Amino acid sequence: MSNETASKKRIKIPEAERLLLMSKNERPFWERGIAVAGMDEVGRGPLAGPVVAACVMMPPNCLIEGVNDSKKLSKKKLELLHGRITEAALAYGVAFVDEKTIDEINILQATKRAFKLAFEAMLEKGVSCGTVFVDAVKGLDIDAEQYPLIHGDSLCYSIAAASIVAKVERDRFMIEMAQKYPEYGFERNVGYGTKQHIDALKQLGPCEIHRRSFIKNFVG
Repeated sequence: MSNETASKKRIKIPEAERLLLMSKNERPFWERGIAVAGMDEVGRGPLAGPVVAACVMMPPNCLIEGVNDSKKLSKKKLELLHGRITEAALAYGVAFVDEKTIDEINILQATKRAFKLAFEAMLEKGVSCGTVFVDAVKGLDIDAEQYPLIHGDSLCYSIAAASIVAKVERDRFMIEMAQKYPEYGFERNVGYGTKQHIDALKQLGPCEIHRRSFIKNFVG
């Protein structure tokens, strides 16, 4: 790699410019006075715990410094941004769909249910919403125009805001579950299949919040 190429790779885009790029999907609506919402989920892959969705409607042109795909942010930054987003939002909704439902209807259908419930929870705050940007998932049973975006949590400001809210809400729940089931290390792995988690699962068997359909390779 040349020095010139390495230098270009190290260039960091100014935060204000990055946020303008992330909000390019919303701005045509905002310019017409139309509020839009973003939706994302967290927890499709873990061996334990719920899938959690958030639906967030931010005020037009309210661009909070640091909002990004939740996977790119530290725990400290996530908590800080969760507070700023939920305080600034016109409305937001969060929905949990538990492991038993995931086992019954599969993770995709459980994710779609979580999206629907999060959207409805946002509407219960007294807002109306006819346009929603969604991270990847299509065909939701909601009364709104839907714009599914692949990698939406990296490309769309409203989806990124929702990803942060969903991530923090789910992590908080799993940390609570760690107090009830300390053997599995949920405070560290939040239900994902780390070596320590899988070793504990093989030794102790599943606890109440494990997804039976996800752990067949680890328990008899």
